[in-house]
Order: sequence, then structure tokens, then C-alpha cells
Amino acid sequence: MERVRQPAVAGSFYPDEPERLRAQLRRLLEEAPRAPALAAVVPHAGWIYSGPVAGAVYSRLELPALAILLGPNHTGLGAAASIMSAGRWRYPGGEVPIAGRLAEALRREAPHLQEDPLAHLQEHALEVQLPFLHHLRADLEMVPITLMRTDLGFCREVGEGVARAVRAVGEPTLLLASTDLNHYESQEISNRKDRLAIDAILALDPERLDRAVQEHDISMCGIAPTLATLYAVRALGAGGARLIRYQTSGDVSGDFQRVVGYAGVIIT
Repeated sequence: MERVRQPAVAGSFYPDEPERLRAQLRRLLEEAPRAPALAAVVPHAGWIYSGPVAGAVYSRLELPALAILLGPNHTGLGAAASIMSAGRWRYPGGEVPIAGRLAEALRREAPHLQEDPLAHLQEHALEVQLPFLHHLRADLEMVPITLMRTDLGFCREVGEGVARAVRAVGEPTLLLASTDLNHYESQEISNRKDRLAIDAILALDPERLDRAVQEHDISMCGIAPTLATLYAVRALGAGGARLIRYQTSGDVSGDFQRVVGYAGVIIT
């Protein structure tokens, strides 16, 4: 029987009724020129907070038929590097199939990845991306990856394995790194810390990003998928990156004492 991953955070992070979900997507997506990209960095909080940043990124992407979604493991369940190689992920009103041939190439080229549905069962970081992706490209197939280890060597091995898999499959594939930035400090502190992380991402420099996070105590939950993605795009010959939008939860809630930062970046 084909495995179907059911939505875990519909109704809390994003709407659980198909029509309401589609209406919110229409509000979050903008009229903007679209272009192909190697990768993007998008946030994964509830749409009320991070949706405008994610929507700004997706509005500018010409999506290919394949995507690799890399996110953090917030739950602590499962393996250090978890992949699902078959089945489909459901969300209210739709579902996205897993790209089997791409998943096979990833498992071959990135041996750290272990088949592990448990790590994905309650994890929200990738789920909240699916309605955007499927709304914009109905025939999209994807491979979900969650990463728990954050050490630089591990992330490099995963990222370079991802690049080899993309080359092996030989079809346009979007890499999507899911992360929020600094957590639960003031707007002033978070703006400063987030800028350090964003500048390292824009420089396509994973070592610089790792140093910034360590030295400045930046509580960036998706550091591992972002590092892995930077190593992957570097191996794939990325030419540059641009910041599409940055804001914090305080910009939405008006509470500037304990904010979370959100950045959207496109890498070409």
C-alpha cells in the first residue's frame, strides 16, 4: 500500500479548509516576474507571520517539475538525516507525490540519508511549503529531507551529495531550504543577528554562516538545511543570491520584545 503522509499542522499553521487555504494563497502570492532558480530559502512559521515572506519568494520562482525540500527536525524523532523515498504528502485540498527516481539518486549519492517516515510525521517545516508549491505547479514532484545534525562536515557531505544527485537525474530541480532566523529576542537584537546570517547566505558562504551562528548565538532553527543547500548550490555553480524580503513576527503582531526573524532568498 502506498504511504500517504497526512497533514500535521493544517488548522494551526495554515488553513485546514481547501477554499480558505486557496484564498489565503491568493492573498500571499504577488504579481511579479518569475524566473528559474537553483534554490530558495523560505521560512516555515504559521502563515500569519511568515507567509508574506514565503509568498514573496514563491511569486518570483518559475518552478520546475522537481524539488528537493530540506528542513530542520524540530521534533527530535527519527534519524539525523531522514528521507522519504516513496508515497505522497497530503494537505487540505491536494497532495504532492514523492519523486522516486530523484529520491533513489539522493540515497545513492548522499549516504547519510536514511529512509525514515517517522522524522516527517509531525514536522511542520516542509508541510507548510506544499500548498504554495502545488498551487503554482500542479504536476510538481518532490523529495522531503529533514536534518537534525548541524555540524559543518555533516552538512557539507549531505549538500554535496544532493548536488551529485541533481546532476545524476539531469532534470531541472529546485532546492528549497526551510528555516526561520533568530528566535525570541528583541527586534533590535534580532535585526542585527539576522543580518549577519542573511549576509552569509547572500555570499553563498556556508562556513561564514556557521561562524556567524556560533559566534553570535543566532538561534536559527534551520541552520543544517541551509548549510547543506549552500554547499549544494556551490557545487552546482551558483552565480549569486538576492534577498527578496525580510521581516519579523513583531512586524505582524506589534510585539517587538520577543520576535522571530524570517528571510526569503533566491539563489541562481
